[in-house]
Amino acid sequence: MTAAAALPAPATRKALSRWDFWGRALVAPYLLIFAVFVLYPVCYGLWLARHPESYVKLVDDPIFFRTAINTIIFVVVAINLKMLVALALSGFFVQARWWIKALSVLFILPWAVPSIPTILSVRFMLNPEWGVINTTIFRLTGLDGPNWLNDPTLALGFSMLMHVWKSLPFWTLILVAGRLAIPAEQYEAASVDGATRSQKFRFITWPSMRGLYLTSTILSMIWTLGDFNSVYLLTGGGPADLTHVLATLGIRYLRLDQVDLAMASIVVALPLVLPLVYFMMKRLSK
Repeated sequence: MTAAAALPAPATRKALSRWDFWGRALVAPYLLIFAVFVLYPVCYGLWLARHPESYVKLVDDPIFFRTAINTIIFVVVAINLKMLVALALSGFFVQARWWIKALSVLFILPWAVPSIPTILSVRFMLNPEWGVINTTIFRLTGLDGPNWLNDPTLALGFSMLMHVWKSLPFWTLILVAGRLAIPAEQYEAASVDGATRSQKFRFITWPSMRGLYLTSTILSMIWTLGDFNSVYLLTGGGPADLTHVLATLGIRYLRLDQVDLAMASIVVALPLVLPLVYFMMKRLSK
């Protein structure tokens, strides 16, 4: 046996099949779009916010601390209110009655209609001079109504109500789907045993929907932290920049031509968002 014969044959590169070639060719445009419109802006934003001085200036701004408090209040109050109401309404809309099905079409409209016209219409309704709410108060009582959006507490409260009103139908539908996945035989057996409605919810509905409710709450927290429309379109961050949240604070700095602070205000939200994203992906991978 010669030395050449003893050597192993060189590995030949496997040619791409027709399906592999077209699969990679069709995926390439999406990867390019992701790199240009997602990856590059994120990396560029992190590069703009790389200076420690930006975070020092951000912390020194008193608006930042007010914004952080507003964000915590917004997330805690709006999410818990939204998910609890959605859980209650899911038990109502799951009933198989024709008028409930007709009502569900009207109920889903706030979520289906674009945010800009709906939120701006509410802003016009709250106008202290010619808004429909104060006009109605004046016609009924002869008194001038309050300046709703000039009070920081009322303005932030209305922003939370707008967020709940806009996103409530979506989460209600998610929880309705969770209720419909529960076998009806379990409720029938519980009825035979004489279980009350609260006992059915405690021992059948909630154990079956607990995982879905938790997952929906986490996902809602991620989306709420990035909710820009509910605050900016209704109050613009006012009055006196006292109703800003982290999602709208960057726009304030951009209008002041402080791009580094705008990017820093977004980066400081990452410690809140990334753990939620990690926990969310961990739950979905099970």
